Amino acid sequence: MENHQVTDTVDLSEMTAMEVVDNAKKKLKKARKELSKLQETMYAEGKYAVLICLQGMDTSGKDSLIKQVFKDVNARGVVVHSFKVPTKLELRHDYLWRHYIALPERGKIGVFNRTHYENVLVTRVHPEYILNENLPNVNSLDDLSDEFYYKRMEAINEFEKNIAANGTIILKFFLNISKLEQKNRLLRRLRLKEKNWKFSPGDLKERNLWSLYKSCYQDLLNKTSTAHAPWFVIPSDNKPSARFLVADIIVETLKKYDFKVPELPEKYELEIENYKDQLASE
Repeated sequence: MENHQVTDTVDLSEMTAMEVVDNAKKKLKKARKELSKLQETMYAEGKYAVLICLQGMDTSGKDSLIKQVFKDVNARGVVVHSFKVPTKLELRHDYLWRHYIALPERGKIGVFNRTHYENVLVTRVHPEYILNENLPNVNSLDDLSDEFYYKRMEAINEFEKNIAANGTIILKFFLNISKLEQKNRLLRRLRLKEKNWKFSPGDLKERNLWSLYKSCYQDLLNKTSTAHAPWFVIPSDNKPSARFLVADIIVETLKKYDFKVPELPEKYELEIENYKDQLASE
């Protein structure tokens, strides 16, 4: 897993909580503009795509982060996929199929809101879900050992290695919130009428499995963070700071690729003055 050094840092110990938030919002605004320009150039060059993977416990802030981080990017340059419970059609394919067909084309940023890692996370916490896949060698829960999930993690690593070799820049973010902060965010959903729709009793059932989820997350982070597809653990109790950290990592990573706008073919370059004259004389 990656430890990220934020560019242009300040001494947070001497700032109030409000100043920290304001500082993060200010830096995020700047990062958004840089990200917009990078995506535009990347699109023009047409050699790379970007895949952003977001994982986190319930209420970790994935939806609002997507909205804020990619706010200034051309709407046609960002495609967001939120993966829910697999459909009947998806269950008739291997578990990576629906993720593979959702990959971004070159020039665009794809965001997976919950990702292919649900297949070694939620299914590990709730192994009964695997039975819905109707796999040849899985007839009962007794067939689902740690080795089963480790093989899936190896397959995911190969999946990511393959798409990285073909021009997809992969960045994976685990939005790490504390159990206390999750409690406060769930209470907010209950207290504010306009937020009630976000609450589900299932959230409380999953919360009771907090320790198991944390253990499974730690395992997959350790086994699936690679040079071509690194995991970044983002402290997310403070949403503005988390958004800036993610945006900063994306921007600093994409800068390394030095995207170039392609030049006009020479035959067009030689005629630029003529084209100008044609338009001016209309």
